[in-house]
Amino acid sequence: MEDIYILGIESSCDDTSAAVLRNGYLLSNVTASQSVHEAYGGVVPELASRAHQQNIVPVVDQALKRAGIAKEQLSAIAFTRGPGLMGSLLVGVSFAKGFARGLGIPMIDVNHLQGHVLAHFIKEENEDAHHPPFPFICLLVSGGNSQIIKMNSYKDMEILGQTIDDAAGEAIDKCAKVMGLGYPGGPIIDKLARQGNPDAYQFAKPNIAGYDYSFSGVKTSFLYSLRDWMKEDPDFISHHMNDLAASFEKTVVDILMKKLIKAVKDTGINDVAVAGGVSANNGLRNAFRDAEKRYGWNIYIPKFSYTTDNAAMIGITGYFKYLDHDFIDIDAPAYARQER
Repeated sequence: MEDIYILGIESSCDDTSAAVLRNGYLLSNVTASQSVHEAYGGVVPELASRAHQQNIVPVVDQALKRAGIAKEQLSAIAFTRGPGLMGSLLVGVSFAKGFARGLGIPMIDVNHLQGHVLAHFIKEENEDAHHPPFPFICLLVSGGNSQIIKMNSYKDMEILGQTIDDAAGEAIDKCAKVMGLGYPGGPIIDKLARQGNPDAYQFAKPNIAGYDYSFSGVKTSFLYSLRDWMKEDPDFISHHMNDLAASFEKTVVDILMKKLIKAVKDTGINDVAVAGGVSANNGLRNAFRDAEKRYGWNIYIPKFSYTTDNAAMIGITGYFKYLDHDFIDIDAPAYARQER
């Protein structure tokens, strides 16, 4: 059987990434991050798309070189079509279209969220493959999304619940910004929380029916509490930085886990995975390990390198779709929002 080489391209936000896979095994995964946004406390879409234009060719070139293959060996190009920032997506989509047409090979569009979930299936040479069996429940948590998904097969994603307002990662980033911690806030909160008392402060938890999430109320509760405490002590944040980070992180993790535990219990599916940028958070990872002991779950936690946006997850999704001959026409547009 002839080898299947997939080039994956990811450009949905502020990371330009390219990966090469051979028969589902990862050969290279190259990512160029953008530091330009730190000064603004968040991603500036116009600056992001310009940086992608500068990064895309060298990143793809490096991915091919590290994989040790020529572009003519590629079987197909998989790319993130959405959701994400439209300007950023357009750079990756346009490059993929031009490259695929030039090489005369098919194109495969990938849903960014599906890619995060299927990151669990990335295989590396000389490594035991440890991935969840279908069906499994996946908690997908990132800066833009918080969802509980029932994965019936690689292409059958059943969304059981999702955020009705802010995503968990978004709430953490915004509270980090209020505390003057810089951007991105998630990793900073995570680091501080490890040295703080998670039970030092209580913040309001929403009461939403079913499996849906809401994080705007937690954020508001945090802001109002800070405002009141700072009236008595203007330096309250610097005096209680670690405890604030730990308490807020615990609140967010508790909200995430409560709905997830309910979904696992109701479906009777004990294979439970976590994916997305927030899956790098230590508090959430520990909560998963606790649930494994307490409820007898089989848990699946991704490598840190596969939690953030990366092209390896786009490549593995593309590989599955390639096997199904699930290709896309060259005139398919990018989409910024999740198609429902």
